[in-house]
Amino acid sequence: MAYLRYQWTPYLMYGKKIEMGKHTTIYRQADVGTGFYYLDKGGVKITLLSENGHERSIDYIPTGGLFGEHGAYNGTYLTTAITTSTSVIYFFSDDVLSRVCQDHPQAAVIFTNSQIYKLRLLAEIIAFSDSPIELQLANYLLKLTSVHEGNHIPIDQTSLARYIDTSRITVNKILQKWRQQGLIELSERSAIRVVDVEGLRGIVS
Repeated sequence: MAYLRYQWTPYLMYGKKIEMGKHTTIYRQADVGTGFYYLDKGGVKITLLSENGHERSIDYIPTGGLFGEHGAYNGTYLTTAITTSTSVIYFFSDDVLSRVCQDHPQAAVIFTNSQIYKLRLLAEIIAFSDSPIELQLANYLLKLTSVHEGNHIPIDQTSLARYIDTSRITVNKILQKWRQQGLIELSERSAIRVVDVEGLRGIVS
């Protein structure tokens, strides 16, 4: 996913610039879409409402990333997007997407690759939903390292707990164990840095 960051920047002139405050819902799961978005500044988290009514934070969009691709061309939004801080985003309607792809054929490749990545992410979440908590957590952190530079992930333990549908205490116990094992480092500013990527992959495999 990291290689896709900022690739859409040349086409921002086509989009509609929008400034949003913290905790603003950009789109909701199951809504019929009219386009997709690009995060220019700030932060956006992606949540998924399961069939049992539990909402899980499944992704954090890095600046320079696309989101809501599944809402293009009247598609149904598969998730909900919410700002985590004051943010600047760009909205691209269906008509605008068609025009961008017509003027710049490479844009279609970028959009499609980003869309495929998001669908694979959702598929993996479903596949790992019945796995042990430690395995789910390791898999999630590995996914986040692919989009955040230096393996530095700006996420708090409460959000991690919501992702795997468990308690913050359980998440803290696992993270402290991994810290002692040298797999991760914990920051006082609600962030995690993955030190040993291969070690986490070993847990998943």
